[in-house]
Amino acid sequence: MPPTDPPGGALPGAASPLTVEFTSRVVRAVRAVASAEILPRFRTVAARRKADGSLVTEADLATQHALAAALGALEPVAFLGEEMPEAEQHRVREAGGRHWCVDPLDGTANFSAGVPYFAVSVALMEGTRPLLGVVVDPIADEAYFAVRGAGAWRDGFALPPASREVTLAEAVAEVDLRRSLAHVRHEIKHRPPFAKRLTSGSTALAWCHLAAGRRDLFLHAGQKIWDYAAGALIAEEAGAALCTLREDDFWAGPAWDRSVIAARTPALFSQWRDWVRATLPPR
Repeated sequence: MPPTDPPGGALPGAASPLTVEFTSRVVRAVRAVASAEILPRFRTVAARRKADGSLVTEADLATQHALAAALGALEPVAFLGEEMPEAEQHRVREAGGRHWCVDPLDGTANFSAGVPYFAVSVALMEGTRPLLGVVVDPIADEAYFAVRGAGAWRDGFALPPASREVTLAEAVAEVDLRRSLAHVRHEIKHRPPFAKRLTSGSTALAWCHLAAGRRDLFLHAGQKIWDYAAGALIAEEAGAALCTLREDDFWAGPAWDRSVIAARTPALFSQWRDWVRATLPPR
């Protein structure tokens, strides 16, 4: 397995007392759970519909259960998982303080269809803001992680800010929109300002691939907190700029469901944000 530790002992500039050893333990725990609970079930288990219409599989439930135990052993705080009852999710959120926020299998539709593009997303939260984010891609065997104020890494190698600017016309965009943004969808379909559009089916990996320079732009109509908590931190710590459709501060406002406008560099972000907001319907 590739190295998982950032260099040094204490994390310089970190906004919390997180150490390299603690971060490394979390990354190893998430990788181990993904290997034990997700990979053996890939292309062997069927999905069913939840009450909200989304998919869930045996792998989602087993992974969440294993993560609750593994993460609780490292930091015994409250646990919020996507597959928990909604009332329990809100109870953890309303209590605030430090807690784990987990999407045990981001990209369940891909997983259940046999598409090898999905991830495990884990964040250690302080209130509404992540202190630590870890995203593991078990198929590519990649682990992305970040600590607020201390940087982002992929498999122990730092993810630096982009060294080269691309123009909006050259950019590769990850886009996932809803019917409520029909006008934006129409403009992107018929008059896209970028070179190429992707819709991958895993928001956690979309954030990480933005951080790693595999995407230049990201636009999403709305993500739950477990979808963005780890990935947005990783992208931001790698130099990406982000906001919501209406708010300049991505981390401000209601945390439960956030839209996304993001780009690999601040200069590209300014162009992308202005284009998207210019196409939005009036409030």
